[in-house]
Amino acid sequence: MEADRAAQVAPGRAGSRPLYAEIADAGSLTRFGAEIEAANPSDWPGYPDQLRRARTATGARHAVTTGMATVDGEACVLVGFEFGFLGGSMGTAEGARIARAFSVAVTERLPVVCVSASGGSRMQEGTSALMQMQAVAAAIAGTRRAGIPHVAVAGDPTTGGVWSSLIADADVLISVPGARVSFSGSRTRPQGTDPRSPDYLADGKWVNGFVDVLAPVPELRAEVAAVLRLLSPRSRGDGPGRAPLPPWPAPDGDGDGDGDGDGASGADAWTHVSGARSPRRARADRWLAGYFEQTTEIRGDRCGGVDPGLRCGFGSHQGATIAYVAQTGVPSTPAGYRTAARLLRLAARFRLPVLTLIDTPGAAAAPADEAAGVGPAIAELFVAMASSQVPITSVVIGEGVSGGALALASPSDLWIARDGYLAVTAPELASLILKLGVHMVPQVAAWLRLTPAELMSRGIVRGIIGPPASAAGQAADPR
Repeated sequence: MEADRAAQVAPGRAGSRPLYAEIADAGSLTRFGAEIEAANPSDWPGYPDQLRRARTATGARHAVTTGMATVDGEACVLVGFEFGFLGGSMGTAEGARIARAFSVAVTERLPVVCVSASGGSRMQEGTSALMQMQAVAAAIAGTRRAGIPHVAVAGDPTTGGVWSSLIADADVLISVPGARVSFSGSRTRPQGTDPRSPDYLADGKWVNGFVDVLAPVPELRAEVAAVLRLLSPRSRGDGPGRAPLPPWPAPDGDGDGDGDGDGASGADAWTHVSGARSPRRARADRWLAGYFEQTTEIRGDRCGGVDPGLRCGFGSHQGATIAYVAQTGVPSTPAGYRTAARLLRLAARFRLPVLTLIDTPGAAAAPADEAAGVGPAIAELFVAMASSQVPITSVVIGEGVSGGALALASPSDLWIARDGYLAVTAPELASLILKLGVHMVPQVAAWLRLTPAELMSRGIVRGIIGPPASAAGQAADPR
């Protein structure tokens, strides 16, 4: 459906320039030649005249411009929509241009950056325009098979067939606050619908995990460039065989399994659990900051859910890009586990090693979490971890309770921080389940054999490592 006001200046645009011109470096766009001419497959009366007027008004041949460009120096294939050209609608020529751009991206090993400002499919071309959604999907599938990143920017508006074929399923999706982003345009929604409802705006899409980043127009170039530096085949570096361990030595060893560290056999297990729960202990934010030089994060499970207690994204470590999932010490929700599975799929597509940081008192267990499928979400993640085609390195950095923690653990490369623990369930819950009484909790903690040294002695973890250097003074004695 075409946009309502093709001439309006909206949040996804700056002045009279199309949004893609605000993102690509000035003078960097080299347009693809061999113009594809628009047809009139439905013999729509007056359509050729509409095309001529649109070309005169915008100076563009089509609603979509494609070519090679750079974004803050990072090379890409650019697909940019011109909203002033019949509402940025997608017809047969636009679909063919998009498909060709994705094909060039595969050949050149360059990421695709799609910048939309579109009302959707072009009415004047009828079902032929609708079929472009399939053509675009086939083009995206080709880049996925080739491991080529697809980055999208949803400008205002981004609706209809463009949103639901080209933009919504991008690997990383950025949008502009206040932009109209939805499947239905304002003229096709149920009568009485509030046109400014957050559900139809980029802001609502971000809240519900369909958009990864919200950024105003002046910040879009930097946001897109950050993603390209980490994910482009030309700049992400040759990834190591696996994600290197954080470079912090174990307290009595070198991190390779030679030292026994804190929590040795015979230590007070309950005191160790209490220390792992201490707010003074190094948490995921500190571990990530000490490990990566720069990061970019993905948000949400693309099913309507966001877990604010779980961080997923990509970071640069010693010049190579590594994917990561990090729990932050709170119960993980179904959306969190599904977001982690989404991250694993992206890592496999780009052939990137993965680092997971485990720190949770267990999976969220409220009625809403059961209704959202916390069990199936955990099961899905277990299978994704077991079937991963890229190496996964995992570190228990704090609490590691039950399947909600183990779901993020590498089956073959699991390590533990000296102040972490891993247990079938929390000592209090184990005592409750076994009807042993509160007074038995410390003894149950010992019976669970959950300390790093106990886990290492049984071959459950490969070794013990220390916390980030910046936190070592605090975390060495969290009690």
